[in-house]
Amino acid sequence: MPVIRSSDAVTHEIHGARFVSYATPLTGSKELCAWRGEVPPGMKGPAHTVSKEEILHVLIGALRITLDADTTDISAGDTLIINAGSTLALENPTDQTALTWVTTSVGLTADLADGTRITPPWAN
Repeated sequence: MPVIRSSDAVTHEIHGARFVSYATPLTGSKELCAWRGEVPPGMKGPAHTVSKEEILHVLIGALRITLDADTTDISAGDTLIINAGSTLALENPTDQTALTWVTTSVGLTADLADGTRITPPWAN
């Protein structure tokens, strides 16, 4: 039975945010990946287009989300559905670290505006 203990989760940092990965193919998941995102106060992430659907649930704090052409604020208890092919940018305009839980399919990639493709290790 694959159980990933919090002490065994792997932490990655990119663009000022932390991604603590739990479910990946390396930990026994065949189809889904799941991680906790930690978005510090004042952080503004780059816009990126995702290749797979993502579900982002805010556990603590608040975020400003731009999804394609729409911008909205979400806070603890809110869930955002990011469809494959959508362009997402998020920022934390508050003075508190926001914590999220994200689930997606194995194989997610993210394309930045400059053409760079990111293959996040926490989603592959």
